[in-house]
Amino acid sequence: MKLGLAARTSALALAASMAAASAASAQTSVETLRDTILVTGTKKANAEDVQDVPLAITAYGEDQIDALKVRDLQSLSYSIPNVSFDDVGTTRGVANFSIRGLGINSSIPSIDPTVGVFVDGVYLGINGGVVLDIFDLESIEVLRGPQGILFGRNVTGGAVLLNSKKPSDEFEASFKGAAESGLNSGGPNFYAMAGVGGPIIEDVLKARVSVYYNKDEGYFRRYLGGPVPNLIAAGAFGAAAPLVATSGPNEFEDFGAAETWMVRPSLSFTPTDDFELLLRYEHFDSNGDGPAGQNHTNGAGVTNPFFSASRDSFDFSIDEPGFYDTKRDAVTAEVNWNVPFGDGVITNIFGWRQGESETRSDIDATPLFLFHANSTTDQDQLSNELRYAGRFFDRIDLTVGGYWFTQDLLYNEQREIPLAVISSGSPYFSGGGVQDQVTYAAFGQADIDLNEQFTLILGGRWTYEKKEVVVSNLLANRAFPFCDVRIPGDCSEDFVDEDSWKNFTAKVGFEWRPREDLNVYGHFTQGVRSGGYNFRNTSAASLPFVANPAPPPAVVPNPAFDPMFLPGPFDEETVDAYEIGFKAQPADGKAVVNASFFYNDISDMQRELNLSDPLAGVVQVITNTADATIWGFEIETQIAFTDNFLFQGSLGRTQGSYDELLFDIGAPAVSPGVVDDADLNLEIPRLAPWTYGAGFIYSWDLGEMGSLDARARYFHRDASFYTDNNLGTLNEYDAIDASISLTTFDNRATISLYGKNLLNEVQFGGDTQLPGSLGGGSFAPLQKGRIVGIELQLATN
Repeated sequence: MKLGLAARTSALALAASMAAASAASAQTSVETLRDTILVTGTKKANAEDVQDVPLAITAYGEDQIDALKVRDLQSLSYSIPNVSFDDVGTTRGVANFSIRGLGINSSIPSIDPTVGVFVDGVYLGINGGVVLDIFDLESIEVLRGPQGILFGRNVTGGAVLLNSKKPSDEFEASFKGAAESGLNSGGPNFYAMAGVGGPIIEDVLKARVSVYYNKDEGYFRRYLGGPVPNLIAAGAFGAAAPLVATSGPNEFEDFGAAETWMVRPSLSFTPTDDFELLLRYEHFDSNGDGPAGQNHTNGAGVTNPFFSASRDSFDFSIDEPGFYDTKRDAVTAEVNWNVPFGDGVITNIFGWRQGESETRSDIDATPLFLFHANSTTDQDQLSNELRYAGRFFDRIDLTVGGYWFTQDLLYNEQREIPLAVISSGSPYFSGGGVQDQVTYAAFGQADIDLNEQFTLILGGRWTYEKKEVVVSNLLANRAFPFCDVRIPGDCSEDFVDEDSWKNFTAKVGFEWRPREDLNVYGHFTQGVRSGGYNFRNTSAASLPFVANPAPPPAVVPNPAFDPMFLPGPFDEETVDAYEIGFKAQPADGKAVVNASFFYNDISDMQRELNLSDPLAGVVQVITNTADATIWGFEIETQIAFTDNFLFQGSLGRTQGSYDELLFDIGAPAVSPGVVDDADLNLEIPRLAPWTYGAGFIYSWDLGEMGSLDARARYFHRDASFYTDNNLGTLNEYDAIDASISLTTFDNRATISLYGKNLLNEVQFGGDTQLPGSLGGGSFAPLQKGRIVGIELQLATN
């Protein structure tokens, strides 16, 4: 019998969470976490049980998201094996995600990710704004390994799917409020979110409106100065350089303030049982302080004389607090239409996103004015995916579709480096880039049941992409006022180019179900990361002409010109991925054990070489640096020892090595100027060899009072390198999260006490090495440490 549309397109993670507002389903946390999880990452006609999907997926439903106190994707950074959802920190909200050792190190918006993020089926075209606050979600799905057949380019590491809550068939209203503190004399952090929805015209029109507000008074304590740093500054720059007004006691202030609000109205129109139109709009507005940049001893052993902190502390001192200001609007229109052909569904997802951001950062991370930077980013994207999914001959699940994406991107960067006057006369640098991009694709996948136990999986995707750019080298625009790339001709446009790429990627796999409680799968698949251009070009060697010191003519050929340092185009990165795994539910389903083993062969690996520079402060060169191999495994398990006690554990191993180098990645630390075995022996950045965790949930049934749930979990991630030359590093990380929650009033109210990172571990978004002209050391944006909070949730029914 044909399923109704709601059953077909219910997208979303915990089946029980669909009835979260029902008083009759007052489940404990243990019961909730054992419920079936439905996922949509296979893009089939119907959502599937995650245990039946032949992919390495970790999924969270609404109740799990609540239990984990997920405010942004970074909240999940340590809870999934071989996964890192880090904010680079240079600009708040910029994702530097990594899955299975495939990640990026950059806040440059023209760099495409290795981990694609999709909100309600719409791909996010840039990394900016990805790690900012999320709310009112029905599920989060994390797909590990290349997902290029169904999701396209820039998912060589994996994909993250965020699914918003849909309007419900019955009236519902909910509220959640929380207050947090770091217990470190910093300011408090307040959250409030609410949603209301239900039918407007029964069985025809439903609506929902959700709102979110966050007021963070500043987690960190910024060191303003005192007697000792004042003396150091005066000795270096003269008597006019004290850091504070007096030479009295050390002074501090709260730092890291931020304010964010969002609103998301949605409408569901179902004129018939076979047709649904779902409209969503979202407005996002967030602003606050710039990065809490710590300067500590760098990988070359150089300690900045003006200020240096222990890399195991939250100490930092900057003279420029900086800021960020981000605004974004998005519209999504999704159509699902049941058709008799193959008992299938035609789905169309249209997306529009427009955003702009401004930032200012203290890059020298000292209490002196040595290197400050501004940026502006303007992005506008349109996309549309049309696909069909159905089943034929009761043995073939077929998904086919087409995809179109276009994006306009503009990026300005300005740098102020006063000491540059000494060497070249101007402290001002500005430039950036403008890019127009278009992508077309056609894709298909067939899951063919050869018998009741064995399924053959075949898939393919053809893609065409074109990018047109104008790039302005920051070294070619050294004047004040700063130039603006958004105004044609305002900057020296030293690089104008266009390029296109097209390819076909394939997938061949199988699924074997020898028993009802065991699913074995394997596949070969390919992924592609887009080629592109570097908007943050500060390389003198990329300029074909330079000013003539004895004109005429005004310019002469640059004797240091090297086409290897041009801002592009760098070529596509390709991945051939092999994976085999199993999903088991032994002991009558009381245990879940999922494991996967993977081997990735990477060609033309794209890397941002992050290098210190005495003139520009930092130079980033983006190029295809190497061919490499990454392999490893993951294990996730959940065991219900009793009806009230649940154990959860995970283990991840990732090992990688370079097979061939195409560029000198070791400079200046390792054999500069040549490519040799010392370069080959360097470690791949953001590849943490071991990640693991273990925890428990215990629930007490309190009868008519409700239930009490206690949860604790430990996480570990090995240290990893940040820069390709292995001078920059990210700390080893051990964390404990815990919470206790009382649910009462027929499941209408929950109050929770919780703690995150209770061991107060220090971690950074990056570890950029600074030149000796700025005193050396590093620029390492701090992430928050220990957090404790209290939360109240209310629901109408």
